[in-house]
Amino acid sequence: MNNVDTTTTTTSRVALVTGSSRGIGAAVARRLAVDGFAVVVNYAGRVAAAEQVVRDIESAGGRAIAVQADVADPAAVAALFDRAEAAFGGVDVLVNTAGVLQPGLVPIADTDDALFDRLIATNFKGTFNTMRVAALRLRRGGRIVNFSTSVVGLALPGYAVYAATKAAVETMSNIFAKELRGREITVNAVAPGPTATDLFLDGKTPEQVAQLARMAPLERLGRPEDIADVVGFLAGPQGGWVNGQTLRVNGGIV
Repeated sequence: MNNVDTTTTTTSRVALVTGSSRGIGAAVARRLAVDGFAVVVNYAGRVAAAEQVVRDIESAGGRAIAVQADVADPAAVAALFDRAEAAFGGVDVLVNTAGVLQPGLVPIADTDDALFDRLIATNFKGTFNTMRVAALRLRRGGRIVNFSTSVVGLALPGYAVYAATKAAVETMSNIFAKELRGREITVNAVAPGPTATDLFLDGKTPEQVAQLARMAPLERLGRPEDIADVVGFLAGPQGGWVNGQTLRVNGGIV
C-alpha cells in the first residue's frame, strides 16, 4: 500500500489521520473517506492493520495511502506531510488520534520515568509535532482536530499523567486556533469517554466493562463510529463556525 501513484491532484480535500490503523483512528479514516476526502492512514507499527484500512477505503470507492511515522519524531512527522503532499497535492485536514494509554491505574507516586516519558512523547509532543508542521503546510480553510479524553473532566485518581498530557492538548488547541487567525483554519479537540475499542477493552474483565458502560446516562460504551461522526462534523462545512473548543463525546458521563 506504500507504492502509491504520486500524480498530484488538488481537486479533492485531503485528510491526514495519525494513529489510524485501528480503533477510533481507523473509524475516523473510513468516515472521512466516505465524506469524500483522500485519506492518509498513518501508523506507527501495525502495517497490516493500516493496509487493511486502506483496502476498506479503496473497496468503497475512496482513495487512501498508508504511511508509517512515529509522531513523537519531528523528522518523521515532516516526512509524513511530504508523503501526503506527493500523493495528493496537499493536506486540508489533520486529525490527531495517535496516542498511548497507561497500563491501568498508576498513581503519581508509582509512575516511573519510562511511562511518564512515553505518555508525554506521543500524547503531548506528538500532537505538538504535527501542529507545528501544519502551521506552515496546512492549506487555507483547513481543519485540525486533536484528541483529548473525558478523563480530564472526570479527574480519576490513577490517571494523573495521562490526563495531564491530554489537558495540555486541549490548551494547545485553544491557543493554536487563535495563532492561525487569518487563514480560515479551525482547531478543536474531541474528548471521548469510554469507547469500545480493542485497546480500551484489553485487560478489562466483563464486570469492569459493564461498570464503565453504566457510567453514562445512556448506559453503554461509546462506539468508534460515534466519535468519528463528530470528527466528520468538525472536518466538514457544517463545523466551520466551531473553533478553539473541546467537545466531550461521552454520552454524558461528565
